[in-house]
Amino acid sequence: MHKTLGILFMAAVLALPSGCATKGQTGAVIGGLGGAAVGGQLGPKNKRGQNALIGAAVGTLLGYIVGNELDKYDRQQISTALERSPSGQATSWVNPDTGRAYQMTPAPAYTAPNNDICRDFTLTGQDASGRPETIHTKACRNAYGQWVLMN
Repeated sequence: MHKTLGILFMAAVLALPSGCATKGQTGAVIGGLGGAAVGGQLGPKNKRGQNALIGAAVGTLLGYIVGNELDKYDRQQISTALERSPSGQATSWVNPDTGRAYQMTPAPAYTAPNNDICRDFTLTGQDASGRPETIHTKACRNAYGQWVLMN
């Protein structure tokens, strides 16, 4: 387990050369490390290294998508839609910096087992190559009243 996390940490250091990483690369590294840490704690002890690698792969993919595709403006639009849009009503916007168009449709709010208020939603936009992409995910309101995307 420690050897696996050490390898992942070294990969993270190598993936972020001299502060020139893109948001996608940064998101992938953070997601991969988080996924490895969570995966490494799950399942039987003899499978935790394998689970860490699976967690790293899933976290890397989700981190890259969120980091690469959504910048601060997009996250603000998502938060506004989560706060104000009725369930099932699509909200659309175009990011003025990237020119990418997005459409988000929130589902009804619900209380999670930890008592957080959450909403599932569907986000449709374009990936880096311009192909349509749809993501189904959720966000929960934190203790400060801010919506936080959940992986």
